[in-house]
Amino acid sequence: MHLASLHVYPVKSLRGLSPSALEVDALGAVGDRRFMAVDPTGTFLTQRTHPRMARVGAFLEPSHLILRAEGLGEVRVARNPDRGAAVLPVIVWRSQGLQAEDCGDLAATWLSDAIGSPCRLVRIGHAFDRPILKPGAGVGDRVSFADAAPFLVTTLASLDQLNARLMEAGSEAVPMDRFRSNLVIAGSEAFAEDRWKRIRIGTVVFRSLGPCARCVVTTTDQLTGERGNQPLTALAAFRRDPIETSHVNFGQNLVNESKTGTLRVGDRVDILE
Repeated sequence: MHLASLHVYPVKSLRGLSPSALEVDALGAVGDRRFMAVDPTGTFLTQRTHPRMARVGAFLEPSHLILRAEGLGEVRVARNPDRGAAVLPVIVWRSQGLQAEDCGDLAATWLSDAIGSPCRLVRIGHAFDRPILKPGAGVGDRVSFADAAPFLVTTLASLDQLNARLMEAGSEAVPMDRFRSNLVIAGSEAFAEDRWKRIRIGTVVFRSLGPCARCVVTTTDQLTGERGNQPLTALAAFRRDPIETSHVNFGQNLVNESKTGTLRVGDRVDILE
C-alpha cells in the first residue's frame, strides 16, 4: 500500500489543496484548518449550512493565506500568529471557548460577501488549545479547527466500491474530494481502513480514533457548491454504523502519534496493529 494523495484545507470548509508533501506538527498537517469562518456568535461555519463555501479557493504562501472567489478577486491574510490581534472565543462542535485570533475587518467583509453570510475569519494563535475529545485520544493529543481529529484517511478501493454501487443504481460516480480527507491510500482492499488500529506512513505513525460519520457535505459539488442526494443515499444502504445507526461511515479519523515528520505522495503504508 502507498499514499496516493495528500490534501489540506487551509480554511475549514473552503476549497482544499493537494500538495506532493506536507509537514506534520502537534495539531496535524501543517496548514490544515488553521483558519475558520465563524458567525457573529463565534460558532463555526461549514458547507453543511453554507454550500457556497465550496466556491472559495484557499491558497498558501510561506507567509500568507490567500482567498479567491469569482467576481471578488482576492484577499491576503498573514499566516503567523499575531500577539496584537483581537482574540475571540469560538466554538467547534463540543469544543467551546476556544481562543482564536481575529483576522481583521478586510478579511471579514470579503469572506462575508463570498459566502453570502456575515462572518469573521479567525486563525489559530498563541492562546489556542484544543484537546481531542474523541475516545482513544491521549493526554497530549491536540487538534486544529478540524471537526474531531487531526487526520482523515480514505482509500481508493473504498471509493471504487461506492462508485460501483452508484453507477449500478444509475447515478454518477463521485470524486474523492467529496469526502475532504487528508490521506488517500492506494493498494488496500475496500474498507480495510475500518480494521486499522495503528498505521505508519513513511516515518509518521497514526492511531485510529474510529470511523468518520458523513454528512450533507458529501453531496456538495466541491467546485460549484451545488447539492444533490448522492453519495449519502447510497452509503446509507450499506455503511450504517452498527452501534450509532443514525451514522453513515466512510473513512477513519486518525491522530498522529508522531508530532513531527514529513509525508510524501508515494510513501509506503504499513499496518502496525
